[in-house]
Amino acid sequence: MAQGFLQSFDANLEVFSAGTEPKERVNPMAVKVMADVGIDISRHKPQNVNAFLNVAWDYVITVCSHANETCPMFAGKVKNKLHIEFDDPAKAVGCESDIENEFIRIRNEIKSKFSVFYSDLFKEGNL
Repeated sequence: MAQGFLQSFDANLEVFSAGTEPKERVNPMAVKVMADVGIDISRHKPQNVNAFLNVAWDYVITVCSHANETCPMFAGKVKNKLHIEFDDPAKAVGCESDIENEFIRIRNEIKSKFSVFYSDLFKEGNL
C-alpha cells in the first residue's frame, strides 16, 4: 500500500516494494481498500528484499517492526534508511468486515504518514 501511495504522489518516482517473507500475490484486501481510494495495486508483485540488496537507493524505508528487525544489510549505497512503522493488516483477525476495517485503518495511516514524508522531501528539495 505504501508503494501505491508514493507512486500516486508522483508518477516520476521509482518506487519498489519488497519483503523479507513475500507472499505469492498482494493481499486481495489490500487491493480492494486501495481501489476504494482510486489506486490500483492489482498488478503489483511481491518481491523478496534480497533482490535489491546490492542496488544504490536514495531511501530504504521499512514499514513494520518485523522487517526493521530482520531486514538484511543493504550492500549497495543507501543515502537514507528510515523506519515508518505500521501494524500488519494481514495479521488482523475477526469477521471479514473487521479485517477490512483494519486494512482501511492501516491504509489511512500509511497515506497520512507518507503524505507528510513526501511533502517534507519536496519542501527540502530532495526530489
